Amino acid sequence: HSEMPAVLGKVLLSQLLQLGNRGPQRQKTFTVEEAVETIGFGRFHIALFLIMGSTGVVEAMEIMLIAVVSPLIRCEWQLNDWQVALVTTMVFFGYMIFSILFGLLADRYGRWKILLISFLWGAYFSLLTSFSPSYIWFVFLRAMVGCGVSGHAQGYCLLYCSLLIIGLASVVNPTIGWRWLIRIASIPGIILILAFKFIPESARYNVSTGNNKAAIATLERIAKINRSVMPEGILVEPVHERRGRFRDLLDSKYLRTTLQIWIIWLGISFAYYGVILASAELLERDMVCSLQTAAAAKELGDDSEESRSPCHCRLFAPSDYRIMIISTIGEIALNPLNILSINFLGRRLSLSITMGCTALFFLFLNICTTSTGLIGFLFMLRALVAANFNTIYIYTAEVYPTTMRALGMGTSGSLCRIGAMVAPFIAQVLMSASFLGALCLFSGMCAVCAISAFTLPIETKGRALQVCNSSFLTQLQLRPHEKMILT
Repeated sequence: HSEMPAVLGKVLLSQLLQLGNRGPQRQKTFTVEEAVETIGFGRFHIALFLIMGSTGVVEAMEIMLIAVVSPLIRCEWQLNDWQVALVTTMVFFGYMIFSILFGLLADRYGRWKILLISFLWGAYFSLLTSFSPSYIWFVFLRAMVGCGVSGHAQGYCLLYCSLLIIGLASVVNPTIGWRWLIRIASIPGIILILAFKFIPESARYNVSTGNNKAAIATLERIAKINRSVMPEGILVEPVHERRGRFRDLLDSKYLRTTLQIWIIWLGISFAYYGVILASAELLERDMVCSLQTAAAAKELGDDSEESRSPCHCRLFAPSDYRIMIISTIGEIALNPLNILSINFLGRRLSLSITMGCTALFFLFLNICTTSTGLIGFLFMLRALVAANFNTIYIYTAEVYPTTMRALGMGTSGSLCRIGAMVAPFIAQVLMSASFLGALCLFSGMCAVCAISAFTLPIETKGRALQVCNSSFLTQLQLRPHEKMILT
């Protein structure tokens, strides 16, 4: 009994020491990213993918609509070539300017509100376009449509939307006219507005503005739809990484890469929209040898006011729509080969080869051939320009570190819009004055891009994604071994 107090004292002391070693228990916390990982993929994400993917359909349909409407508005308002080209240019001008504005507004007022406004804007002005009383109104309203679709999710569905629009145009244009084609093309955008009730505000945006309650409500709703559970603990805002700045793209390490990437993006966009508009121009103006004879015979027996008009006026024939559909399918033709080449040959060599081939096939369009030969040339051109887009997109995403990746893609996208704005004046204005001159310009730009791709200083094949750049590590003032670990 005399030893009991000593034993109890030792036990109590041991327990106190254990408690002291444990320290105060920390409360569990989680971030939005961790909550998303815990909830997992489910029905909510499938529905969101379908809705947001459909926004890309609307965007692509509005942009591709001009190619099949151009011959009709040219005839109705007796337009010159530069006036037809200006329509497409203004669409992309509105797209480029308002994509920056909508991005800034989304950071300030939330993603959901800006996305809804952009949809309402695009659908409203698209519908108004079908009631345009004059050319000036048509240009203005299409520019407003370009502003609206700039706020949509940018999906890679131009192929399917092109096929849809061409198919609709082949039925609607000859029967009830281009105004009804635009109205029908506006229907998907109007329907999608009703689906916005399903889309919640971004949980990350709510957390960044201090509205954790709304963020938790969004995450709980997603978990309920997915039949999953939320992580335990309190929602906290993660530590923000340093964002890339424009001058980082022009840092000595990335200066040459950035400049060459910008040239390539501009050239690829220039060639992509150039071949779309050029194909329509080839068919509209009967620039194919086999079609010129038939067209000349037709004109000899046609002394109407339309045939004597100083402004070229010829509508697409059913065979023209078939040629456009077949050539458009070419955009998926080289995808398997493109995937193999970028993984075996590397990004630079693969891109330089496809760009070089694009330059050659532009020149092949000057060969006097049959309609079958024209289909083959246009088919290969569409396949090659689509492969170019795929490769440069992958390369740009891989070459920059995490802190600069979004900025690098964003600036490249701006150059892409500039290329799209210039292409109509070459494909629809210069081509009517000098067919070979326009083809040489498209081909020359592709050749410059091929050389630029081949001489890119960094090959990203087999290279791990870069987490941060050297200047960022310098600013962190880490010790040498810590820099090496992070790198």
